[in-house]
Amino acid sequence: MDTKNSKMTRRDFVKSAVLTGAAVAVGSNLKPALRAFAATAEPPFTESGKWKPTTCQGCTSWCSVQAYVVDGRAIKVRGNPNSKVNGKAGCPRSHMSLQQVYDPDRIKVPMKRTNPKKGKNEDPGFVPISWDEALNTIADKIMELRNADETYKYMLMRGRYSYMRDILYDRMTKIIGSPNNISHSAICAEAEKFGPYYTEGLWDYRQYDIKNTRYVILWGADPISANRQVSYYLSEWGDMLDRAQVAVIDPRLSATATKADEWLPIKPGQDGALASAMAHVILTEGLWYKDFVGDFDVNSPVKKFEKDKTIPEEFASTQSDGSTLNSQTFKEKYTHGLIKWWNIELYDKTPEWAEKRTGITADQIRRVAIGYGKAAPHAICWVGGGPVMQVRGGYTSMAAHALNGLVGSVDNVGGTLQANKEYTKAFPKPDDFMDDIAKEGKKHKKIDHRGRKEFPSLKKGKPGSAVVTNRAADGILNEDPSEIKVAIGYMNNFAFSCPGSERWEKALSKIPFLVHITTHAAEFTWFSDIALPSTHHMFEKWGWVKSHGNGYRHVTLLQPVNDRVWDVKTDETEIPWLIAEKLAQRGFDNLLRHYKEYKDPETGKAPTNEKEFALYALKYATEKLWDPSKYEGGDKLSGWQELVEKGVWNSDPYPYKKRWGKMKTKTEKFEFYSETLKEALTAHAEKHNTSTDDILSTCNYQARGEKAFVPHYEEPVTWGSKKEYPFVLVDYKSRLNREGRSANCSWYQEFKDIDPGDEAWNDVAKINPVDAKALGIRDGARIKLTSKIGEIECTAKLWEGARPGTIAKCYGQGHWAYGKLAAKRFGKVPRGGNNNQIIPADYDRLSGSTAFYGLARIKVSRA
Repeated sequence: MDTKNSKMTRRDFVKSAVLTGAAVAVGSNLKPALRAFAATAEPPFTESGKWKPTTCQGCTSWCSVQAYVVDGRAIKVRGNPNSKVNGKAGCPRSHMSLQQVYDPDRIKVPMKRTNPKKGKNEDPGFVPISWDEALNTIADKIMELRNADETYKYMLMRGRYSYMRDILYDRMTKIIGSPNNISHSAICAEAEKFGPYYTEGLWDYRQYDIKNTRYVILWGADPISANRQVSYYLSEWGDMLDRAQVAVIDPRLSATATKADEWLPIKPGQDGALASAMAHVILTEGLWYKDFVGDFDVNSPVKKFEKDKTIPEEFASTQSDGSTLNSQTFKEKYTHGLIKWWNIELYDKTPEWAEKRTGITADQIRRVAIGYGKAAPHAICWVGGGPVMQVRGGYTSMAAHALNGLVGSVDNVGGTLQANKEYTKAFPKPDDFMDDIAKEGKKHKKIDHRGRKEFPSLKKGKPGSAVVTNRAADGILNEDPSEIKVAIGYMNNFAFSCPGSERWEKALSKIPFLVHITTHAAEFTWFSDIALPSTHHMFEKWGWVKSHGNGYRHVTLLQPVNDRVWDVKTDETEIPWLIAEKLAQRGFDNLLRHYKEYKDPETGKAPTNEKEFALYALKYATEKLWDPSKYEGGDKLSGWQELVEKGVWNSDPYPYKKRWGKMKTKTEKFEFYSETLKEALTAHAEKHNTSTDDILSTCNYQARGEKAFVPHYEEPVTWGSKKEYPFVLVDYKSRLNREGRSANCSWYQEFKDIDPGDEAWNDVAKINPVDAKALGIRDGARIKLTSKIGEIECTAKLWEGARPGTIAKCYGQGHWAYGKLAAKRFGKVPRGGNNNQIIPADYDRLSGSTAFYGLARIKVSRA
């Protein structure tokens, strides 16, 4: 679909997106509720007011920001001009943090459960307790495990984090003696990393050089709403649109798609077919970037790629002495296996072939592919979560990312880049503080089943190395490989955020002693025995995170710019220290002795309390950034105080093409035929005394033989028959979602309609009018969405931006806990429906990722 003839100019659209509808009347006419939102509204400056730097973790952009603080209270937020990543730019999520930190529904003091029964319908009966009682109880439960040689029955569940995480997530778990530190990563976007790793050796998220690009293809990504570095892309997108073309591949008309040059409303799960067809066009049209990929040998009898024709990898030539010499048909430069890829996958993957699967016309496929190829190497293939967080999404990730290799945009100007180098250091190792009990406990298998035959989980080429977050619920329920008796979770809400969420409700109910460290009483908290009130990341804690964009990486500090509103403590530093003190009082001082190794680099002093520990640990980790004597690159700072005052350190500019010929793959080249994946998958098969084909069959992939090692199309996996469940659910994220933590903010509810097709104070399922007419459903009707595993209720919204045959519904509503706005009736009645109640638990098993997209078939009926 061509969208370029819309009446609103591109730049006007993006500017309005920055303000997100809130600053429609900026200035004196702006109602009070909107003043903090307005990008141009200034705070009421006073002699005591000051802009203080900190960091927003409302999404994974991790923008460096400044808060205007008056008398110990933040009242306004803006981007930090000292950052070379996001600079002065900010997005709506940072402003909503003000509502979060002052939310009267926050947990204000520690609480304990009084109802011994657990379940969704069991009121926990929380009562306030002191920090001393809470910490004593936790320490007693941990010591019970140690005294029984059952430390492996301890579990730590991590959600969003700062890079202080290893204090609690890694070091504490290991020193106690458990293998079960389970992160949220596999419900985030690990399959996005799979494609880049098994083509160019990069297990990470990319940054995109939009200032220099000439063509962008977005695969399920919505950069001005819900991707990484939203603030930066919001500030630059309008200018980029003046010089580059944009094509958006998404079954839903996203915010970015509304002003793109092309919208390709693809059938869910068919992205791999589209990617293969585009690669076919680029090769048959001769548009690959020869300076990166190479070209046919001058003496080769084959000089071009032609449809339906394979190409011999070698040709024989007769030498002057009569001997025969075999030469490569195609002389590759910085890539490996192009002809293998063509022969195995691409030779017959024409646009006409793809049209039948994708629902996108062959003409549009060809037009976009040619436009992208002609822009080489200043072209970006930007892969988001939608196409790849699917059951067979790892191969789609490879197929889409391989287009960057074809046009030579990898590590190139106007292309896709890795993160710049930074110079933080790891916390002290725990090994010397792990006693025999801990070492034995650590040997046990993890609760998430990674590394089993059916879960290769091939992070960075190592079998069993990637977390399988959502599978941990089954491990807990089935006590497989062991029972979990004591667990701590922080900054997570797996009972809401994981598909098949009812499994988590049952799993958490089964754990005898569960602790939740959180700002709000979430669904996870409902099943807990103790709830510990956590500091708000943006205003009340010390920490650091790193992010990249605009050709730079920054390390940005989280700082306690506010006076703490309630009796809260920091999840990753203060609380572990206090638990360590209690354990030491019980004769197990290993953890506390380890934490005392985190000495202040300026004074050499060891911490004596939790607040010193939080500060010293941060100074320890960031020492190379602020200590001039340890300078290695980037901003050169005069000392710790300058880092605190600026709030951010910036890397050196991006070194283009530095990785060409030095990629972290087996061949050190961009691999169209992945020797790196072949080695990893073979190692997993050998571990289980079987073949790679058997592994692929067990894990529900279609590839066999050599096809397993090239980017290729696999048919999508869905739950439910098309006859009984005629629609495919399209789950997506709002530009106001603070990762599911926004729903108790009135601004989130009031401005929900800034997302195309959504409505304020409502939870809508967007249905194409053609489908709605066939169902006899009118706009505004109450409806049920039913899948094979459950059903939810919401409101019907007739909207042409939903592809026929799909139901588009935003994630974020459907809380039955979290606060009086998030839920209609706390603990009883949700506001709308949680998508994860109807999305089944399934996986891309090569990466370990949870499948969210293109998976759930649903039916629609009147409520």
